[in-house]
Amino acid sequence: MSDGVRCMWMRGGTSKGGYFLSADLPGDVTARDRVLLGVMGSPDLRQIDGMGGGNPLTSKVAVVGPPTRPDADVDYLFLQVFVDHAVVTDQQNCGNILAGVGPFAIERGLMAAQDGVTLVRIHMVNTGQVAVAEVATPDGRVSYAGDARIDGVPGHHAAVPLTFLDTAGSSCGALLPTGRVVDVIDGIACTLIDNGMPVVVMRAADLGVTGHEAPDALESNVDLRARLEAIRLQAGPLMNLGDVRQASVPKLTLVAAPRNGGTLLTRTFIPHKCHDAIGVLGAVSVATAALLPGSPAAGVAIVPQGARKVLAIEHPTGEMTVIADVENGMVQRAAILRTARKLMDGVVFPGAAD
Repeated sequence: MSDGVRCMWMRGGTSKGGYFLSADLPGDVTARDRVLLGVMGSPDLRQIDGMGGGNPLTSKVAVVGPPTRPDADVDYLFLQVFVDHAVVTDQQNCGNILAGVGPFAIERGLMAAQDGVTLVRIHMVNTGQVAVAEVATPDGRVSYAGDARIDGVPGHHAAVPLTFLDTAGSSCGALLPTGRVVDVIDGIACTLIDNGMPVVVMRAADLGVTGHEAPDALESNVDLRARLEAIRLQAGPLMNLGDVRQASVPKLTLVAAPRNGGTLLTRTFIPHKCHDAIGVLGAVSVATAALLPGSPAAGVAIVPQGARKVLAIEHPTGEMTVIADVENGMVQRAAILRTARKLMDGVVFPGAAD
């Protein structure tokens, strides 16, 4: 496809990427993926011939369209475009890109804005769950200006609170796909968990690191990365994800005791690059792991009392707060604060295929 495609480029949370109406992309998956690879400039480490930023966090796509279920206002399909491989995958959600879906849907006329705040019920097509986004719409128009801030993003913007409903087992079929709080893989105690994002949670100390290291220091640790990938490849089938060699899930999170007054400290591989922060749904899964007695995360976490738990998940560039409502020992609802901003609205040109 050499013609331009209508697109809005947005920052959602600590990620950014292209937001497309489903009707503006080819219906055939192979043709669609070819377009998106061209848009991002993949495969190329710099993505120099496309819009991608040479990082998985800036090589993301939201495909948004009319709802296919009665309890939602819009459908949202998340696609991760690999940087250095010609791969586009729909095997996970993205809670950061999700933050821009509500504003985008209103801007594109998929639903009407209310005066003040508009609630947008978003069907996350990747996993079948629904999230509710609160979008600031003073005078019936989307506003990106506000006083909210999130770690990893400079400045202040309008708050976009996100509430997740029924996310347990979204990709793996169960919160704990093996039925166990702890599985031992290659001698390492792991919690294999999926509360919106499949994650393998391990104590950093068990892998010979502190968990305080900078992301680039962990990435340059060749032995550590080899051990983590070996664990991930074994975890995939155990989590009902099959062969994950070419997949972007499960993520891998190393946990340690908090350093800055939070609940616990994290370093997350997504899955091969160490995240500068932590993904939204990844934070929900890790926070949930911290609430499971006997888990590696619970062993290092400082968890508040009460049925509503405010859990500060520390990461390399700050912290992400997860608010979890717990009933009968189970997390029933999780909410998180994000922000979003429209960066560009126009036409993107994917270029001619080789």
